[in-house]
Amino acid sequence: MATVLAFHAHPDDEVLMTGGTLARVAAEGHRVVIVVATDGLMGPAAEGESPRMGELRASAAVLGAARVVHLGYADSGNGRVLYPDPPDRARFVRADPEEAAERLAAILEEENADVLLSYDANGGYGHRDHVRVHEVGRRAAALAGVHQVLEATLPRDLIARALKLVDRLRIPLRHDAVAPRTAYSARSTITHKVDARRFARQKQRALAAHRSQVSGTGRLAPVMKALIRLPAPVFGVILGREWFIDATRTSTSAPVIGIFQPTA
Repeated sequence: MATVLAFHAHPDDEVLMTGGTLARVAAEGHRVVIVVATDGLMGPAAEGESPRMGELRASAAVLGAARVVHLGYADSGNGRVLYPDPPDRARFVRADPEEAAERLAAILEEENADVLLSYDANGGYGHRDHVRVHEVGRRAAALAGVHQVLEATLPRDLIARALKLVDRLRIPLRHDAVAPRTAYSARSTITHKVDARRFARQKQRALAAHRSQVSGTGRLAPVMKALIRLPAPVFGVILGREWFIDATRTSTSAPVIGIFQPTA
């Protein structure tokens, strides 16, 4: 059995980008570890565990993850203004990349991780913390000698079609931060597609565990609320497939875990 470590920027990213994959990997008997760079808080660390980290642990339990770790940084936000660091810690985007990579590499080595899940070079839609996850993940994998690095993404053409549908149906979703021509990845660069439709119900329940985000005022809250109310088979059609770019792929490389077969 292998160990898969999923490195994410904030609590709830683990579901949206890799939830089905993690549930499937865990169901097949592999060890799953989730590491988040930030606890989702813009301010100082909470006394004890923050509510969002509690939600992450609940989500991780649904997905079958064995361990959850916070790397110790604050959320950097995604607005035009980058606010000063809280008094007790750095925002992730301001952290020393080498120090952050060493923190992550220590966990990779401790877990003897076989696979690292991270983000593509665009950080998906360009969130500054997501881009930094890509950079730190690559460096940490090199430091720890991880065998396979798979960077979560979405096909760019799929996003463009989805946003057109959102506009056509007049769904109240702000998507001005997403540039369909540059966000995520071109389909030709994607090396792996994981079919996790059988785990749609788990992914949906894991998403529902992030109650503060589902019931909050963020721009994705209405979408998340609608998603968790869908029948599980419909949810699976929408979010039951997950895509990755193999950053360590060579002509002779073989998948560490069977579900990570290269796309045709």
